[in-house]
Amino acid sequence: MTNSTVSRSLRGGAALRALMLCGAGASALFAVPALAQETAAPAPDASAAPAPQDDQASTAGDIVVTGTLLRSKITASPVTTLSSENLDQRGISTVQEGVQRLAANNGPALTNSFSANGAFASGASAISLRGLTTNSTLVLFDGMRAAYYPLADDGTRNFVDLNTIPDDIVDNVQVLRDGASATYGADAIAGVVNIITKKQVKGITGRAEGGISERGDGSQYRLSLTAGMGDLDKDGYNAYISGFYYHQAQLKNSDRPYPYNSDNYTRLSHNGTTGANNVIDGLDANGNYVGFSPVTTGGGSTLFVGAADPTNGSVAGRYQLLNASAGCQRSSAYNLTAGELADNPHAPTTVCQDDQTMNYGVINPEIQRFGVSGRFTARFGDRGELFASANFLQTDVQSDGLPAAIYANAPAPFYFPRYSTRGNIAYYGNNTILQLPVYVCPRGTTVACTAANGTLNPNNPFAASGQTAALIGRLAPLITHDETRTRAYRGALGVKGYLTDNWQYNVTATAMHVDLRRKSSGYVYIQHLLDVINDGSFNFVDLSKNSQAQWDYLAPTVSNVATSDLVQVDANVSGDLAQLPGGPLQLAVGVGYRYEAVDAPSLNSDINGGTQRYFTLNGFAAKGSRSVWSAYGELNAPIIDAVTLSAGARYDRYPNGIDNFSPKVGLVVKPIRQITLRGTYSRGFRIPSFGEANATFPTTGYVTVNSATYPDSYLAQYGCSQATFSSCPTYIRSTSYGATSLSNPNLKPEKSRSFTGGVVFEPVRNVSISAEYYNIRKTNVITTANNAPAILAYYSGQAIPAGYNIVPDVADVNHPGALPRIAFVQSEFINANTLQTSGLDLGINAHFNISDNIRFSTNAEASYIFELKTEFPDGTVERYDGTLGNFNLTAGSGTPKWKGTWTSTLDIGKFQLSGTVNYFDGYDLSAMDQGTGYKDCGLNDGSLPCRVSSYVTVDLTGQVKVNDKFTFYATVQNLADRLPPIDTVTYGAHAYNPIQGGEGILGRYMKAGVKFGF
Repeated sequence: MTNSTVSRSLRGGAALRALMLCGAGASALFAVPALAQETAAPAPDASAAPAPQDDQASTAGDIVVTGTLLRSKITASPVTTLSSENLDQRGISTVQEGVQRLAANNGPALTNSFSANGAFASGASAISLRGLTTNSTLVLFDGMRAAYYPLADDGTRNFVDLNTIPDDIVDNVQVLRDGASATYGADAIAGVVNIITKKQVKGITGRAEGGISERGDGSQYRLSLTAGMGDLDKDGYNAYISGFYYHQAQLKNSDRPYPYNSDNYTRLSHNGTTGANNVIDGLDANGNYVGFSPVTTGGGSTLFVGAADPTNGSVAGRYQLLNASAGCQRSSAYNLTAGELADNPHAPTTVCQDDQTMNYGVINPEIQRFGVSGRFTARFGDRGELFASANFLQTDVQSDGLPAAIYANAPAPFYFPRYSTRGNIAYYGNNTILQLPVYVCPRGTTVACTAANGTLNPNNPFAASGQTAALIGRLAPLITHDETRTRAYRGALGVKGYLTDNWQYNVTATAMHVDLRRKSSGYVYIQHLLDVINDGSFNFVDLSKNSQAQWDYLAPTVSNVATSDLVQVDANVSGDLAQLPGGPLQLAVGVGYRYEAVDAPSLNSDINGGTQRYFTLNGFAAKGSRSVWSAYGELNAPIIDAVTLSAGARYDRYPNGIDNFSPKVGLVVKPIRQITLRGTYSRGFRIPSFGEANATFPTTGYVTVNSATYPDSYLAQYGCSQATFSSCPTYIRSTSYGATSLSNPNLKPEKSRSFTGGVVFEPVRNVSISAEYYNIRKTNVITTANNAPAILAYYSGQAIPAGYNIVPDVADVNHPGALPRIAFVQSEFINANTLQTSGLDLGINAHFNISDNIRFSTNAEASYIFELKTEFPDGTVERYDGTLGNFNLTAGSGTPKWKGTWTSTLDIGKFQLSGTVNYFDGYDLSAMDQGTGYKDCGLNDGSLPCRVSSYVTVDLTGQVKVNDKFTFYATVQNLADRLPPIDTVTYGAHAYNPIQGGEGILGRYMKAGVKFGF
């Protein structure tokens, strides 16, 4: 990639500063109602003038704000409101997408595109406010909790799936950018997302919308219909029912230009350094052969065999194509030169160069969502009101993968742990590369297969000479395929009214059940692979000769259902205690009960032995339940007109003696009409997730090793050293170890301390400027143990430290007397680290009635992270802001310092012209949790600039209100067709950052639709 390619996007904070300073004059070019309004008031009707956009704005009567139980016109905590009309007019099709675009959403968010790129919690979407991961943001439905997604993010982080939001009955989404454990309890550390559904619908409304990229792919469409009857004010009741359907087509890497469609990065260049060629058995930038390794390359999507010693499985000579006449499958053949053959003693004379991203890569999965919702609301007495609501929503996500893998070692070096009780683990392994035997015998033969009772193996070209055939590669016709089907059922009941003129009560109850069916096909089942190898019933030489029944036996579809449940009951009373100079002294007290449970069985269990598993499918499982009792209270004291003090506290009681007290105080000072000062201080907590405390099958991540992993005393056994590491055997050089994290039922809750401070400046009517500072500190952060001491002790021949278990790999057949490398390092989750983040939120809001039929509004919001860092027990610190860290938590998508959105609208009679500018900051290609220094470009191979460019896109929307019944609209997203900045380090997507450019990879995208109402 040339420098000119990088410069297509605006760079650094300068672009955002320019964005924020351009002002209303330039904003007239781009018009849309504010995406994120700083207000607690319900969003206005689309046809009305824009509402005041700051939460200090004057509204008719008191308002209810997320994060407080009391009605007040001013609040100490900053709240951002996303109205459904705002999202609609901007061309955003789902609430999930709108929430993901929030400026405060940063770091390890989980997007739908991750489902096509190996996400642990595939099929789901989650928000991460303040970069504190998905488990520190609480998601509510109408102020009540929702059930967790049955699969935890990375097997550890519980979260609520944003795909379970019933889009077409959402009135607005309030995002509290502050800790709120004093009101809501666990998980509300970084903030709260409260999805507020419509209270009433009258008549029939609906929409039909379709979209497609300029390149003719990535299509999506949505249909919805809502019908309601009754008027709460006139009739005393309202009832409505709503249904919708949404579909998004799968998008493949081959549908996008270079380098998003290729594993070959040699065309990327920076200061004379070219990128790596990651094509299997490919050529480098100089046309030199990269190298063949049966462990790391495995022949791509083609099967290779090597003549092996039947006594130990070692291959002395060269590998060769198992079916030379068929050649390479979906890949290009390359004949090695004499020099390349001399340098690669195991390499075949012909290799297959397989660009797996080009042939199989998927950018976005196929998504289908549909659902139905209903609500009945009725008033009784003078001021009583009750409601009942129900929702059903189904989300289907599916995507294709790579050809099915046959690992070089089956099942070693990948051991398959059977977890029965904590600390009691058995392992299974095989110490040779997968072999095609000399003789094959009928299935069920219980004695050794020899010439006496078997026949020569037709799949083994070396059988006649008495040699086995080491088998490596992939089965090209067999493509892996993954599907998730999430069904969410939710019901809620509530009643509220007045006990006296000044005291009211509110009782609500909700129940939610989520069942997640996972189905995977195309994955090789190890025992069945061994069956067909030993009886010769599967044709490895000519794969086209196998029947569908044979393929189905080799790779049977696996499916299971995971569930999550929630039941919550909450009751509170609130009212006025006394009259203070600034207004009534208000008090609210309440109690609550909550039951939550997760049952996520393993999709790839080894309960019956290691060979009873599939290659590459994750085996994690968790099961647990708990009941939580709570009591809480809140006080709001307007001391004088200019000063309001608030305080709240909550006590939560968990099983096993775990309890927590969460206080919060807030202060609002309004010295003059134009200025409001506000601040909060709170303490919160996060309870250990079911995966961290109750996993029935551990989670394992694989860590690539390098020369620093081994001391010279260990490498000497293999005839090399750190200085000559490139000459070490492949067994040492090209390997990884499994970092297995075991659950720990003795974990303590994470604790947090947070404070915010801000100012809202309203120089003139309908203009508001806000700045909010936040600082959050989490202690007792649950994490995996540092494996370095155990690894060093093992390789140095010393005793393994307490709390660790080392599982050795099988021995190297060429060095059978040497200490084997490590296969797995096992350790329990622990409370150890301290995590701290601080930053600034900025907002500018203005709206004007220029004439009787011309209105203009503009809104800009931005979030800046000063610092995001982790401190470890030994005092060392890792800092992540402005880099790809925390790499392990963000899938390498990083933590940019700036993120912002500028939106405006111009209404002229029945016409509306709308526009949005989206800004996502650049970052350094480093990550301290990957062993680099802070912003030292340590993850860059030199083929890219050290800093990935910032990314700016512009969306444009127009709509016309034909009459009172029909409105037509059209949107062009990414108007300039800017594809994301190139990043070959991030692993959550190919050659770009999925958080920064997850929607931008679509390129210029057009949508059109009609809204109607009768």
